[in-house]
Order: sequence, then structure tokens, then C-alpha cells
Amino acid sequence: MLRRKLLLTLMAVILLLPLVFTESVKTMAVKNGNHDVDLWKVVTPLTTTTSFLNTGAHPDDERSHLLAYLSLGKGVRTGSLIANRGEGGQNEIGSELGNGLGIIRSEELIEASDVTNVDLIMLSEDISDPIYDFGFSKSTEETLHEWGEEIAYERLIRKIREYRPEIVFPSFLDVDSQHGHHRAINVLTERAFEDAADPTVFPEHLEEGLTPWQIKKLYFPAQSNSNATVSIEVGNEIDDVYGKTYAQLGEDSRYLHKSQGMGREVPVAPLYVHLDLVKSVHPIPDKEETIFDSLDFNFTEAAERLERSDNQIKGALKNVQSALDAVVKSYPSREEVLVNAHGAIGEVKKAIVKVEKGKISKELKEDILFKLNVKQKQLVEVSKIASSLNIDVTVDNSTLVRGATTPVELNVTNDGEVTLNNVELSLLIPEGWTVRGEVEKITLKPNESVTKTFEVTVNDDGKFYHPYEDAIILANVQYEVKKESASFTVEPKNTVAVLPDVAVALNPVQIAINQNDIPEEIEVEMTLTNYVDGPSVATPLLEVPSGWEVSVSKDSVHFEEQGQTKTVTFTVNPNNIAPETFEVLGKVLVDNKEFSTTVQLIDYDHIRTQYYLYNAKSAGISFELSIPEGLKVGYIESGFDQIADYLINIGMDITKLSNEEIESGDLAQYDSIVLGIRAYRRDGLPQLNSRLLDYVNNGGHLVVQYHTPNDSYHGENHPPYPLTIGTPSIRWRVTDQNAQVEIKDPEHPLFNHPNSLNESDWENWVQERALYFPSEWDERYETFISMADPGEEPFESGILMAEYGEGTYLYTNLVWYRQIQGQVAGGYRIFTNLISYPLFKD
Repeated sequence: MLRRKLLLTLMAVILLLPLVFTESVKTMAVKNGNHDVDLWKVVTPLTTTTSFLNTGAHPDDERSHLLAYLSLGKGVRTGSLIANRGEGGQNEIGSELGNGLGIIRSEELIEASDVTNVDLIMLSEDISDPIYDFGFSKSTEETLHEWGEEIAYERLIRKIREYRPEIVFPSFLDVDSQHGHHRAINVLTERAFEDAADPTVFPEHLEEGLTPWQIKKLYFPAQSNSNATVSIEVGNEIDDVYGKTYAQLGEDSRYLHKSQGMGREVPVAPLYVHLDLVKSVHPIPDKEETIFDSLDFNFTEAAERLERSDNQIKGALKNVQSALDAVVKSYPSREEVLVNAHGAIGEVKKAIVKVEKGKISKELKEDILFKLNVKQKQLVEVSKIASSLNIDVTVDNSTLVRGATTPVELNVTNDGEVTLNNVELSLLIPEGWTVRGEVEKITLKPNESVTKTFEVTVNDDGKFYHPYEDAIILANVQYEVKKESASFTVEPKNTVAVLPDVAVALNPVQIAINQNDIPEEIEVEMTLTNYVDGPSVATPLLEVPSGWEVSVSKDSVHFEEQGQTKTVTFTVNPNNIAPETFEVLGKVLVDNKEFSTTVQLIDYDHIRTQYYLYNAKSAGISFELSIPEGLKVGYIESGFDQIADYLINIGMDITKLSNEEIESGDLAQYDSIVLGIRAYRRDGLPQLNSRLLDYVNNGGHLVVQYHTPNDSYHGENHPPYPLTIGTPSIRWRVTDQNAQVEIKDPEHPLFNHPNSLNESDWENWVQERALYFPSEWDERYETFISMADPGEEPFESGILMAEYGEGTYLYTNLVWYRQIQGQVAGGYRIFTNLISYPLFKD
């Protein structure tokens, strides 16, 4: 027993030696006053061969504190696998929803992953991909049904076999308090522990060159140290190089999820991440020293596992590890790191040859070769930083059209202290494009610069821009140090995009026609944007339903320069014909070429410029809607919904109210005032609450749409009588958009005037019924409806209304904005009744 304890202690000490070595190098550099964050970020991964994969469902699901600890602190090759792109969420920085929001969140995820130096892996591959964020779900079954279980699982297994992580950790548990998307990823991740290693599972992967991969350890989140196999402290130690704790570094990455309002200040204080080892290829212990227990931490430890007959391979691996250690030990001298990194590249290449020729098991050979190739890529990253090459890629015209030509300039300066030999600068472009420019090998001494100019031409049928694909123009930089070469790519400063000659955008993007009052004319504005580098002439066209008539304000539009926009107006006469659903399609002819694409610019400071391209069309719906004559409504916008515009477009008298108008205007002129979703987040609005209550007290009707517990809406003092928004939010929502709705008093005016409602008004809803239900409310509120997700107790607080003074206060957490903006007829009809109530309450 004593001998076994000594052996275990010795093994733990040996395992910790690489970590101690890394910390000593870092500490010595800091003591000497040398800080080189960029260099340390790429040098640290050379200390270990272990790998870790965190799996999650949405952007922001990554366990940022833990990832920062592993990647930045311990140098572990760390991946973050995310299923979808967050298309179904809310947007805290703009009006983009759906695919537009998915693009924003994907870019934020890229930026966040860069902060923690994490490899980002996405299961969702395309716009409107099957693995789509369809909104909140409460079950694994619904999620996998919507995504397509086979599609999601095949992609997960493929990514695991490509990345080959030794440790895998899903961010969330499969418990009923979790989002169904989170639960689904947990279930699939656990199943993948065995299946990724099984050659009979998705055997087509093997035909493509992938090989089965056995994950070594699978952890789940644990709630506390008492039920954890290992706990990792991330909040109490300030990293010498980064000057922050790993929790703070993780929050730095979370702040980049701005569309979700993520990121918070965390103090330097004890903070643990608890992990529970649930599956392992080795026996599972009660406790572990580190998550790396039972794994090879570096090539030296891997070599020790080899037989004596494998001495050549063992020696090669130890030589590689020594070369890697020399690179780390050279920190923070960029000159020494660069030279030693290229020496290590040579050792890795030699080791690869010996392993390929070695007579070891196929699985072990694949594992060692994979890790050697990973190290070679990591050494190139080290070289890239240590070389101190300053590289600017300037594309003269970054918005291109098919057939366009643009100059591309590469300016490279050697800001380091090592001469780079056989420097070769070239461009990587899509197949079918052409590039003109001389490629030659030069020597670049310290402080020397070189500029190369190329001319790039897009082919005549070049693919239009896609936000989820790699940059279409890349500079490739190759050079030698100590006769070992390194090459890497650099993206241009600006996003380079191939766009249509002229883009088409229609307004309104959705057309709602009231069958009770079909308009004689509908105006559709077409905004045209010229992307041709110079003059162009466009002929605008509009396709409408059969029997409709169209006239246009201009038969042709002349542009003088790129980026210029012009608007034409189409007058559409429906001729009293209004199909229940219809489409109006926009297109232009430019030089006999037809274009029918809208280009949506997505431009925020914290992410790179993006473009979302989609078909130029206005989706239409027609239905019967009674609007009371003389109804006058004030709308307090929040920036999170567009309900006011949609109601205006269908013929309502809506006035958007500014804070100044709320504070000093005549509110009594409005029959109803409506607050947009989460409106109390609007600057200054909470301070004007007394004015809104006075409006109600004096006979007005205030309709307040849902708020979250974090929206500055205080249920104890903002409404006339207290109400409490339920938490946690997962418990207080109805996610089934088809959930049965029970009307408590079908004869109440809310359900009869001005529209006589029926079951069809609750049909065809999109994404969900309601969220953030009030959990408690004053007895003076009347309840009107009841609804529930399958198997759950019903909620009765979807519409609460109370008399206050001479008026009424109505709070509703149904998702009206998704229904109205999603062209759901019932959404219009029910909401119209809610805001028309004061005209019929007597």
C-alpha cells in the first residue's frame, strides 16, 4: 500500500513538472519587466500535447472562464464546438433578427474565441441551416426533431474525429431546468464518447480519410466540490503575463457577445469550475489532482509508453519535446524564439518520418502523427508572431462585382532582428479568378520593407459573398529561417465581397392587406444600390400577383459611381384582389443581366463588416381586420420591435412618442399608449413612469409588453399594483407556438371588439407563445387566458389588466412582435383588440 501511494505521488509530481517549467519561464520574464502577450499566447501551447473540447448549443454557451484557464493558462489545445448561430434570440444592439442576428452572433463568437485563443468549431454551416436556433425549447426530443437528429449527430461525430480531443466537456446538463438545445448537445456529446471511436458509426467518414477517435475523458458540469471529481480555481490568481485572472479573461471574451448583453465585472476572488468525470477509458477515481490525470501531457510522456523496440521513435519524440522546451525557454526574446521555433520544425519533420516508418500500432501511429502535425502548425504560429513581420493587405476596391478587377497591395516590413530568407509573397483567390503580378523570392533583412502589387479579376460567374465562408482574398507569406520554411495567410483590412451589380431592397418588406378595406393603391419603394465601380444603368422591375397592376416612377435609373443609392416608387393596384398569402418580387436589369438580391450591410464596431444577401421580396398576407374609426395610439419604441411600423402600414393611426413628448406632451389625446418590448431599457423612460401612471389615472389605457427581470422594469413600483416577473425564465414561458389557449371569459370585450376572435386567431403562430410570465400579481389584476406547454401546469398571467383611477393598465407577455412581424393574422387581430379596449369597455 505504501509503495502504491509513493508511486501515485511520484506520478503526480512528474505530471506537474511541465506546468512548473512553464510557470518558471513566465515568472522569470515578468520579473525582468518583459511582457509579450502575443508571443506568450502562441508559445504556451508548445508545452503540452493534451486537447480539450467544450460543446454547447449557442454563441455564448462556451465556458469562458475554464477555456481561458486551459488555453491561456496551461497551453492546452482547446476547442469550442457550438451547434447553431443564435438566430432565434433577441438583439440588444440593433434590429437584426433571424439570419441577420445569426451573422452578428457568429462574428461575436469569432472575436470572443480569439480573446481566449480557442479553436472555434461550428455545426451550423449555412444560412438557414437545419441546425437552426428555432427559439426556446424545453426538450431534447423537440430540438433534435427540429434540427434533424441524424444531421446534427453526423456533424458532431465528424468534428470530433477531425479535432480528436482527449477531454470533452458539454457546458450544460440534460436536466429539465435547461434549454432543450443545451440538453440535446449534452445527450449527443455523451453518446459520442463511444460512437466517435466506432468505425461502423458513419463509416463514410473513413472513406473520406478520417479515422475513428476515442475520447479519453468525458466530464459534466458539477454543482459543487462535493460532487466533483476535480475543481479548478479560476478567479483568485492573476496571470503574470495577462495581468488578469482567468475568470476576468473569460469575461473579456464574453463582453464581445454584445448582441446578448453579456460580460460582467468579476473581482479577484476564489472562483471554482467544478467538473464531474462521467466516462473514461481508465477507471474513474473519486478525486483527481488535475483533469490531465491518466493522460500524456507531452511527447516525453508519450515516448515512455512505447516499447523498447521503438527506441528510434522514442528518441525522436524526446528530441521534439526538447526542441519545443527550448522555444518556450527562449521567451520573451522574439529573436531566440524564432530561431528555435524553426529548429523545432525540423525536429518535428524528422519525427514524422520516423513515426511513419515505425512498426507501432495503427491507432498509436495515427495519434502521434496527428499531434506532431498539430505541433508543426503551432510552431508556424509561433514563427508568425516571433518574426515580427508587419503585413498590410490592402484591396483597392473591397466591394466587387462579377468581372471586376482590383489592385491588391501587400506591404511587408521586417520589424524583427532576424533576416528572413526566400521570402515569397503571393495571393490565394477562388478558383476561376485570375491574378496578375510577379511572385519572386527575396531576402528581407531587419527593418527592410517590400511592397508587391497584384491585379485580381473576378470571373464572370463568381460566387456571391457568403458570411460563413473564408475570406475570398488572402495574402500568403512564406519564408525560411535555418533552412526551415514557414507560411501563413493574412486577411485584408476590410471585408472583401462579391456583390450583385445593383442590389435591390423593397420597402415594406412585408405587406399586410386588410380585406375589410383593400386599398386602391399600395406603394412599394425599391432602393437600388450600385456596386459597379463606375457608372451603370438599371431597369427596375416588380413582379406582383396575377390581376394586379403596376406602374413605376422611373423606367431606368442612372448611377454615376459605386455605392450610390437611388429609390424608385412602384404604385401597385390590387384591383380588389387580395390572396391570403402572396409575394412581391423585386429585380433589376443591368447590361441584360438580371439581379434580384438584397444586400444587408451589418456594420458594428466590435465585429468585422458583414453582408447578408437574400432574395429581394416583400411577403404578403391578407386577412379581415376591424380597426375602430378614430382610434389614436401612441407607441413608445424600445428599439427591439417594429410593431409600430407594421400597424401603421396596415392603416392604424400610430404616433411614435419621444421622451420629451411623454414628459410634456398631451397624452390625453391618445386612446391607448403602447410600450414596446423591454421599453424600460430606454434611457430616461423609467424616470417618466409617473407620467404614464397619471395618463392611466386620468382615463388612458396603457398596454405594456413583456420585460425581463433585468430591464429596469420594477414590478413593485412601475405598474399601479405590484407584479413579479417569474424567474428562472425557463420556468415561466410557453415555447410551443401551437399550445392550446383557453379563454376564461369569451364574452369579454377584449375578445369581441373590434374583432370577433376565434380559435383560428391562435393558429400558425411562430416560434413561441409567451415568455417571462408574471409569477405573482396583485389581486386587482384580472386574468383572461390560460396556456401551457405539453405536460405542464398552465399559466394565467399572459394578459393582466387592472383598473387604475379612470383608466386601465394592461400587461402582456405574449410575443406579439414575433407574430405581427411574422405576418400572423391572429397576432394583428388580437393585438388590435388589446389596444382598442377603451373604445369598447363600456
